[in-house]
Amino acid sequence: MASKQLGHNEIDMLHGPLLVKILTFALPLAASSVLQQLFNSVDVAVVGRFASSEALAAVGSNAPVINLLINLFVGISMGANAIISNHIGQNDKDRIRSAVSTSAVVALFSGIFLMALGVTVAKPIHSMMGTPEEVTNMAVSYLRIYFLGMPFIMIFNFGSAILRSLGDTRRPLYILIAAGILNTVLNLLFVIVFHMGVEGVAIATGISNLFSAAMVVSILLKEEEPYRLHPDDMHIQRDELSHMLEIGVPAGLQGVVFSISNVIIQASINSYGFNAVAGSAAALNFEQYCYYVIAAFNGAAISFVGQNYGAGNMDRVKRIFLICMGLGMASCAALNWIFAGWSDFFLGLFTDSDAVKEFGTIRMHTALVLQGLACLYEIPGSALRGMGRSMLPTLLTVFGTCLLRIVWVYTICPIWKGFHALMFVYPVSWTITGIMVMTAFIVTFNKIRKKAGLAKTA
Repeated sequence: MASKQLGHNEIDMLHGPLLVKILTFALPLAASSVLQQLFNSVDVAVVGRFASSEALAAVGSNAPVINLLINLFVGISMGANAIISNHIGQNDKDRIRSAVSTSAVVALFSGIFLMALGVTVAKPIHSMMGTPEEVTNMAVSYLRIYFLGMPFIMIFNFGSAILRSLGDTRRPLYILIAAGILNTVLNLLFVIVFHMGVEGVAIATGISNLFSAAMVVSILLKEEEPYRLHPDDMHIQRDELSHMLEIGVPAGLQGVVFSISNVIIQASINSYGFNAVAGSAAALNFEQYCYYVIAAFNGAAISFVGQNYGAGNMDRVKRIFLICMGLGMASCAALNWIFAGWSDFFLGLFTDSDAVKEFGTIRMHTALVLQGLACLYEIPGSALRGMGRSMLPTLLTVFGTCLLRIVWVYTICPIWKGFHALMFVYPVSWTITGIMVMTAFIVTFNKIRKKAGLAKTA
């Protein structure tokens, strides 16, 4: 694909210098993800400042639950991103069309399924987590209303994945800027003016997600071929679905198991009372912001590696990996230290309770400050998925992160008691998992490059 054939919203990932192009791709993607998290942060901040600490805990305690239920389908959207990127690298327009159509159908049905699932399991899952009685009813109410908007979330995620595959991260950003403003205004209106509490912030988020979905669909309906969405010809192409699931399901299952471990950790946090739940929820917001910087370079790795792997350019794949790794670690670490260094100020945005701040500070000074270590497994895992190898990073991450965290909660924490001990599970698991996934990437990459070299000389 020559540069002159590209639309003004696309990035030529196959030719030319990489650093500026990766930044051009990743920065809008990071901003988009941060804005999505801002939806949740505004929810937490509004109820924390204008409702109560109990309301803050109710909203914040749902983050691991939401991630648990949706991560499988978020992983499948990563699969859609990878296969469309591969097809672009191969310049296969027919398969691009089929992949776009398949992605749209999967987005719609996965959203409907998640809506029904979330509404059904909201109360039982909070009972199993041991959510403090003071906040249980509010937490369940928030979760049920939130999941009524799940079709819109899935449509936006899959639509954005289609746009990312061709290098367009700017228009999803513009959509989320507008949606974020709408969400903030509605939050303040529903909570301060109408005194709707957690139900108000959940409804505001749902309306904002509806807006985001409508905007991304309108873009795809007008997009140039072969990326245009045709509602009258939406169907699932079996080969594309199979390839999408082959890459996406392992990534999604990794996210699910990862979330299970976080739900178990959340249950341990719940045992410290609602001040701990509220403080952890406030601190978690800043971890999410930093993680989404990593996720932006994950997205860049998947798309850039996917296209160049499809085109057979392994030397360029190596350079992409090194750039994404360096930029991801540096930017995440910088944000980690800023947030942790000014923890009292940042936590004060969410609460004025000293008891809540105490727990939040512990989490920020123990886990958040070292979060850049997560790049050691996130970026290599994304690069492997861009090359169509999704199961290996999934298995290693499940073992190194998820199982280790569960073992830590049930073996280390009873011996080394206290909230500090619980929070140390994060940097320990990041380090161990990073060593394993980084090693797997190096070995796999060298094997693929050697095989490609032998094929050229044959």
